[in-house]
Amino acid sequence: MAPKAKQRRILVKLVSTALTGFFYTTTRPRLGEKLAMMKYDPMVKKHVLFTEGKIK
Repeated sequence: MAPKAKQRRILVKLVSTALTGFFYTTTRPRLGEKLAMMKYDPMVKKHVLFTEGKIK
């Protein structure tokens, strides 16, 4: 039986740095850099930095 191939894109969780517990899920290339982007956090009602975290 052949070994299972790894996917090209992986699912990641973008966690708010405002420590509200709010997060987005998205995909990124497996070999790409870790994601960090400004997105809207509805808990604090403004745009904050979201950084990549692991999905459990």
